[in-house]
Amino acid sequence: MAGQLNPNLLLCVPLAPLAGSLIAGLFGTRFFGNLIGRTASHTVTILGVLIAFLISAQTLQQVIDGATYSGTLYTWMTVGSIKLEIGFLIDSLTAMMMCVVTFVSLMVHIYTIGYMKDDEGYNRFFAYISLFTFAMLMLVMSNNFLQLFFGWEAVGLVSYLLIGFWFKRPTAIFANMKAFLVNRVGDFGFILGIGLLLAYAGSMNYAEVFAKRESLATLTLPGTDWMLITVACICLFIGAMGKSAQFPLHVWLPDSMEGPTPISALIHAATMVTAGIFMVARMSPLFELSDTALSFVLVIGSITALFMGFLGIIQNDIKRVVAYSTLSQLGYMTVALGASAYSVAVFHLMTHAFFKALLFLAAGAVIIGMHHDQDIRHMGGLRKYMPITWITSLLGSLALIGTPFFSGFYSKDSIIEAVHATHIAGSGFANFAVLAGVFVTAFYSFRMYFLVFHGEERFGKSHHDHHDAHGDDHHGDDHHGLAPGEKPHEAPWVVTLPLVLLAIPSVVIGFMTIAPMLHGDFFKGVIFVADHHPAMAELSHEFHDAVAMGLHALTTLPFALALAGVVSAWYCYLINPAVPAWFYRNFSAVYKLLDNKYYMDKINEFVFAGGARRLGGGLSSVGDRTLIDGLMVNGSAKLVAWFSTITRTLQTGYIYHYAFTMIVAVALYLGYLLMSA
Repeated sequence: MAGQLNPNLLLCVPLAPLAGSLIAGLFGTRFFGNLIGRTASHTVTILGVLIAFLISAQTLQQVIDGATYSGTLYTWMTVGSIKLEIGFLIDSLTAMMMCVVTFVSLMVHIYTIGYMKDDEGYNRFFAYISLFTFAMLMLVMSNNFLQLFFGWEAVGLVSYLLIGFWFKRPTAIFANMKAFLVNRVGDFGFILGIGLLLAYAGSMNYAEVFAKRESLATLTLPGTDWMLITVACICLFIGAMGKSAQFPLHVWLPDSMEGPTPISALIHAATMVTAGIFMVARMSPLFELSDTALSFVLVIGSITALFMGFLGIIQNDIKRVVAYSTLSQLGYMTVALGASAYSVAVFHLMTHAFFKALLFLAAGAVIIGMHHDQDIRHMGGLRKYMPITWITSLLGSLALIGTPFFSGFYSKDSIIEAVHATHIAGSGFANFAVLAGVFVTAFYSFRMYFLVFHGEERFGKSHHDHHDAHGDDHHGDDHHGLAPGEKPHEAPWVVTLPLVLLAIPSVVIGFMTIAPMLHGDFFKGVIFVADHHPAMAELSHEFHDAVAMGLHALTTLPFALALAGVVSAWYCYLINPAVPAWFYRNFSAVYKLLDNKYYMDKINEFVFAGGARRLGGGLSSVGDRTLIDGLMVNGSAKLVAWFSTITRTLQTGYIYHYAFTMIVAVALYLGYLLMSA
């Protein structure tokens, strides 16, 4: 039944996690003297997120029945004709995001009970992840750019706290500072884009800005011949490049693995990194006005999808393999945005949230079973010791590589078809990138799967010949890895239950929702696609039903590439390990390039960080010391001292000297008058 949603009930969605965060953060830590214990802290935060999830699920059902809400809850201030407000826009896009964020967050909260049980920062961690959930909900529920920017910056701030959760470790401090600074680069572009729209649309409300889209499309940036809407959209997307870790602003995301595994799942699956994808989809009425901006989005996404996947092939840390997988899949979502297939991008965002959270949490379960050893070269044969983790990891991996009838297949295959149907500049390279990425994804995913769960048991041995790529997740324990004779063990039920609950949507959610979300009216009136962008129309024309799509996929190139990737990983890492060793020996230059992550960190350190240091040094030495201190401060003092020295010689104290000076001055003045007459 259509109608208006209750704003007071909607307000409970972000406020319930916030309340839980405040209770655990204030009363469960040393801030107020540890007034409540661990059980109370995790109970109140889980209850807050559970309330948010239940209301979100109810809201989604009401939205499906036709209910909506768009309104202001609080006016902060009015500056001239500009209103700075807090408000909600609840439509199908928002309701879907609310459910995904709260469900994945709920699973992470439950999982954390088992994963962080020995950590002294237990209560503080629960406070952080609930606060993170609040920030993301404020972002997705906003109806204006001010609140969007608040949520945008809040998730960045809390991610800084979470990545550096173990703040006594230098690597964690470096990683969270890196994430914070890289995101500031993107956010600078983001706020420029918002500023341009505010300056020329005169409002920060989405609906009012979208209503002026046609007039905005006719304007150029003053002093240039650049279209204003193109510049604004590219600036907004630069913000998305930072948050959603697109090349070249991707460098922070792999290092964010320094945080505990639960937050890796929350950041990389359903919250922070999806904020940029959500934002561009929300701004579809503006992006549809600029093919140049869409082409830029398409090319950046293509580079990220393919080249970040290559990096996953050579990783040995189990969490970093999944992290580079996240980068690649975010690239796929961005490619879909560039192809004007916004609903496909959001659809992949949803399916990816479930199977990527599953893979991260399964990686954490493996780390627990291996006594905090994260190096996949030290594992093998875990299938018989950790059966629940094994089967859920297999299901998540099958979803990730796009196996027909799994959730990831329906979204990923739709992206490939949308790119094939688009004619925007850069679509040729994008088409190659997403197809090649299918093989790469299957190869690195099943390389990790086979090395962890199958083959020779390599744990409980000395590994002096390997790099120390493990031990990132520790809880105050200096011993990592299984001792000789020790065997892996399955994680407790609070860890395995979220795996099972996430595995279910990882398998079925795509099959259940592809028809309404991509080819029905689910996003009608929410996502806008121009008539001259045919990708979605062609997808809908070729779609019959989910079963037919899955059966047809068995004869297509993407399925063949995925199967080839799995078989190649099986042969290289279970049957004939000499093959990857041969590649490492004979393509050492390529391996070195990948191992150094295309030298992007070094480029950033030399060009950007080094440039900032050199600029700062130059400003300090030339601007501060030479100009300000040397010329303006000390120089003015010296000038006054020099002038005082001259004038002091004239101040003798004798009256006849002053009288003589006066007579000479009068004579000179009379002479001047006579000459001028």
